[in-house]
Amino acid sequence: MSGRILVIEDDADLAGMLDRVLRDEGYAVKLAADGHTGLHVGLTRPFDAMIVDRGLPAVEGLDLIARLRGRGVGTPILVLSARNSTEDRVEGLDAGAEDYLTKPFELTELLARLRALLRRHLDHAGQLAVPGGLLDLSTRTVQRTAGGRVELSEREAALLGLLAARPGVVFSRADLLDRVFDDAESETVVDTYVHYCRRKLGQGVISTVRGLGYRLGGA
Repeated sequence: MSGRILVIEDDADLAGMLDRVLRDEGYAVKLAADGHTGLHVGLTRPFDAMIVDRGLPAVEGLDLIARLRGRGVGTPILVLSARNSTEDRVEGLDAGAEDYLTKPFELTELLARLRALLRRHLDHAGQLAVPGGLLDLSTRTVQRTAGGRVELSEREAALLGLLAARPGVVFSRADLLDRVFDDAESETVVDTYVHYCRRKLGQGVISTVRGLGYRLGGA
């Protein structure tokens, strides 16, 4: 299983170990050493899962998670913490995390929990809300709220699905090129498929954030 993982951990030795192990497993890894940096990266770049230390400097781990969730980021999160009481685990889950693993931990268990997070995320990603309807990734169609069904091409569905999975995130053209059009050389293909989606579903389905990229919804 592959995917993009954001690791927010202030212990340099542990972060380095996780970086090496996850990369060996085929994941693309981004490290952040404090909560402020992790929050910024989590809000501005797309990831398939996050590993978040609870005891972070600058922005505490559970506060970071709550802020991400409040901004519409639904990326699955695994919390790492030395605090292992039932109350601590409940606090972590209530803050918006999907799983909670106490330190010290076995790497095999962390990897298994991460795989489970990614599987559950994919299982629930088949249908996604988009402005004016519901996107079904399995059939590459949008069922309009007002009635009627719109068929999408494979790449139109992939582009819209990526945006819809993270409705609060602005994706740069470079990110979208890498995630959806990895065999294309020019970022203009992103603009072309945004135009196709708007032509089929209306201008409001994808908005342009000037100087940054695209996000779901808006005028």
